[in-house]
Amino acid sequence: MGDRHHQDLNGAYYGPSIPPPRKVSHSHGRGGGGGCGCCILSVIFNILITIAVLLGIAALIIWLIFRPNAIKFHVADAKLTQFTLGADNNLRYNLDLNFTIRNPNRRIGVYYDQIEVRGYYGDERFGNSNVAPFYQGHKNTTEVGSKLEGQGLVVLNGGDRKDLDEDLKSGIYRIDAKLKLRVRFKFGLIKSWRFKPKVRCDLKVPLGSSNVTSGFQFQRTKCDIDF
Repeated sequence: MGDRHHQDLNGAYYGPSIPPPRKVSHSHGRGGGGGCGCCILSVIFNILITIAVLLGIAALIIWLIFRPNAIKFHVADAKLTQFTLGADNNLRYNLDLNFTIRNPNRRIGVYYDQIEVRGYYGDERFGNSNVAPFYQGHKNTTEVGSKLEGQGLVVLNGGDRKDLDEDLKSGIYRIDAKLKLRVRFKFGLIKSWRFKPKVRCDLKVPLGSSNVTSGFQFQRTKCDIDF
C-alpha cells in the first residue's frame, strides 16, 4: 500500500492551476517621491510662464490704448573751451552739454535706467560720460548736464580732417552728441519692458562762449530719437 501511495504522489496532477508567486515591488521608495517633486515643479513653472505672458499682453494692450507720444530731447546749451588735435593725433577736449528731456504724456512716466552721452567728430568718438538714472513723471521737463573732458587718440579720415581745418578757421565746430538709452515706461502700476532708443544731436558749437569774429552763439538744438 505504501508503494501505491508513493506512486499517486509522483503522478500527473489534474487539479486547478497554481498561480506563480507574486513579485514584491519597491517603487514606493525615494523614486516615487522624486516623481511627485518633478510634477510640482513643472506646475509651478507653467504657472509662472502663464503669469508672465498675461502681464506682457496687459502691458501691450495698455500701450496700444494710451499710444505714448515720443520723448523730446534738446541740447539747450553747449560750451566748448578746448578742442585741439595735435600732430600725434591726440585730441584734447572740454565740452559741457545741457539737455532738456520732455515727457509729453499725461499718464505715462519714464524710468531712465541708463543715459550714456558720447561725443563724435565725424565718424570718430572722442569721449563719453554717464548721467545718473532717474524717474520722470508725466507732463514733465527735466534738465540734465553732461561734461566731456579729457584727451585721447583720434584718427580722422581725409574728409573729416578737411572739416576740422575749416572749423579751426571759423571757430565753430561741428560736433555730434549721441545718447545711448535704456528706458522703461510706467502705466499706473504696470512697467513696460526695457527699450533701447538712440538719440542723435547734430551741433554747431563755438569755441568759447561766442565766436569773436562773427559773434556766433550756440543755438538750442533739437535731437533726433530712434526707437
